[in-house]
Amino acid sequence: MSTSGRTQARATPPTTRQAAWDRGAGRLRALGLAVEEARLEAEVLLRHAAALSREELFTRPGAPLGASSAAAYAALIEARAAGRPTAYLVGRREFFGFEVLVDERVLIPRPETERLVETVREALAERPAPLIVEIGTGSGAVAIALARLFPRARAIATDCSATALDVARLNAAHQRVADRITWAEGGGLDPLAWRGLEGAVDALVSNPPYIPTRDLADLPREIRDHEPRVALDGGDDGLAVHRRLVAGAARYLRPGGVLALEVAAVHAQARAVAGLLAAEGAAFAAPRIVQDYTGAERIVCAIRGAPSREGRGDGGNHRG
Repeated sequence: MSTSGRTQARATPPTTRQAAWDRGAGRLRALGLAVEEARLEAEVLLRHAAALSREELFTRPGAPLGASSAAAYAALIEARAAGRPTAYLVGRREFFGFEVLVDERVLIPRPETERLVETVREALAERPAPLIVEIGTGSGAVAIALARLFPRARAIATDCSATALDVARLNAAHQRVADRITWAEGGGLDPLAWRGLEGAVDALVSNPPYIPTRDLADLPREIRDHEPRVALDGGDDGLAVHRRLVAGAARYLRPGGVLALEVAAVHAQARAVAGLLAAEGAAFAAPRIVQDYTGAERIVCAIRGAPSREGRGDGGNHRG
């Protein structure tokens, strides 16, 4: 190497982990992300690109970042800047203490949905071996979390998307609960109709699509342009699927069984769904609204009352 080459090499030392992290966070911050959100997403992308644990990054932030890792990280930052969600870029998202594999076939699990799992756990505290049905399982996160919480539980998880069920099966296998979950393709409650489950289900749980159709265009682009529309579009008022599930759930729940539904924190959806349940009369006890950890009304649940002699209709299409 020439003298000028050696001088140039000394003048441009390798990028450190910290410097790369700071630059990436700055790039994301310039796009409008909050400071902490930008730093967290940049950290996740950096650790993925360089195959680093959080401990390795935090204990040795000044260590050099190899050229190949730096290039991979730069590409990830630009993909995130172009709107692709971080969870899809790294292929996973943490949910209820375990990692869920995700890609564009499924909705990315959100922290608020952990409150749905907690609500069902509380309702089933006295039932060590419940039968749980999840409608619209997507990545399988909720069904898997409940199967992990109740080692003797059995679950049926449905989705209208065959490709979403492929992701859910893979996640269940990784979490070693696949032998206790039955997967069924179809919309709403339709996949339950021929299984002989009338009056047998301990919990029917769902995080249905709840964005009003008119609001889809206003969603952040990483959601609007990348996550499955079928997992987002809740119809005119966001409650098209909720309405069908409420109308059909009593047929399958045993007396004392719980129906738990996630809703949007806006448009007074929780009160509207509670009203739908109240209109079912004796089929359900008084519905309860559960807040998430930000104080938003997020979950509506109700306990099945005495069985009715009248038949109930099935639910409609759901999320992918």
